[in-house]
Amino acid sequence: MKQLILLRHAKSSWVNPELDDFDRPLNKRGKRSAKALGKWLRKNERTPDHVLCSAARRARETWEELKLPGDVALRDDLYHASPETMLTALRGTRGRCILMIGHNPGIAALAHDLVAEPPAHPRFADYPTGSMLILDFDIKKWLGAAPKLGHVQEFLTPHDLVETDT
Repeated sequence: MKQLILLRHAKSSWVNPELDDFDRPLNKRGKRSAKALGKWLRKNERTPDHVLCSAARRARETWEELKLPGDVALRDDLYHASPETMLTALRGTRGRCILMIGHNPGIAALAHDLVAEPPAHPRFADYPTGSMLILDFDIKKWLGAAPKLGHVQEFLTPHDLVETDT
């Protein structure tokens, strides 16, 4: 049995229009959300063996704010990656539980591709910032990960965990 945690980076800042998109940091709400998600993961004993994280600043900062143990691989190819690129990255990893931190629209598309049956959560369709999907796969190796094989264990948004500013 394998477990995948698909996380869209937390809310980022648009305050500095001169920053390249790749370099945008998290805003206060994003930091608060990532901390709450990390706390939930630790409390529910869902800590990854390995982390595949976009190298973009907002994804890296999301990982840092989660405050989870785990071996992290910062990957340029996960920045605005297609679902196919993300699935290829997943298939090339090892570990029982993998956390992947990425961006929309790719992370949402991958989530929709992988689920055998989508969760009833009203925000699953648009996969807002900080959304987290936990899937179980009845496979021995990540090479066997494929569309429609993931069984939803949980889908959460930061709003489900903390009060956020609007």
